[in-house]
Amino acid sequence: MASTTHTLDSAELATTAPLAPRGAGRWRGLVLPLASIALWWLAARLDIVNSALLVSPDNVAITGWDLIASGSLWRALAASLAREFTGFFIGTALGLVLGALLGLWPRFNRLVGPSFNTFKQISLFAWIPLISVWFGLGDMAKVVFLSLAALVPVVVNTAGGIRNVPAPLLEVAQVYGYTRWQTVTQVVLPASIASIFTGIYLALIYSWLATIGAEYLLVAGHGVGNLLIEGSEHFQMDLVIFGMVVIGLVGWLANASARLLERRLARWGGRA
Repeated sequence: MASTTHTLDSAELATTAPLAPRGAGRWRGLVLPLASIALWWLAARLDIVNSALLVSPDNVAITGWDLIASGSLWRALAASLAREFTGFFIGTALGLVLGALLGLWPRFNRLVGPSFNTFKQISLFAWIPLISVWFGLGDMAKVVFLSLAALVPVVVNTAGGIRNVPAPLLEVAQVYGYTRWQTVTQVVLPASIASIFTGIYLALIYSWLATIGAEYLLVAGHGVGNLLIEGSEHFQMDLVIFGMVVIGLVGWLANASARLLERRLARWGGRA
């Protein structure tokens, strides 16, 4: 009798393979941070690295707790976030208006587009000397700097999203006799919302990164960046490392909030 072999196809493999526990993937992202902390603690414990340069996680935690208990962290964080959100909202609002004009009005694009394309090539930090002369070193200068950081990605993505609206959608709107306002609000805006939100998301990230840079270069006032400066000037590496942890956590929270809002807008735009 001839022997027969049985091969499993992909569907059978899928049914016979063990299923991963639900939510297991969420914890995989913690493997690297936890491993890094363990190696950090071990290196500090065994004095592998000069303790003045690499303080132990215990010292960082103690310093962080002292800053939290004294209220210093909250004052610094509040000052940084106030600047960040102010600059973000100003830059985003101006960016949406300018991007919409560039995308919807071809004549305006021909007139202003080349100048804006030149403007966006200038490094953000190249504006620091001019801003410091015009606005000083206080909060006004920092807000202007953050507004510039938020402006460019919003303009680029808003104008690009509007220009890339599929032509068949515009033709359908024309067939149904939509007015220009109806075409913009009911066709162009929903079709370009993903690109517009990408610009806003990038503006949120860039403005937070620029906040720390502004507090480094325009040092007057309080903020998380000033905590880092204070730590480096007094050679307090525990303060520097804790400040970096705070910056990373705030950035992570901003990213998570933006992603949540993006999913809500995706449903509204009909992509979900």
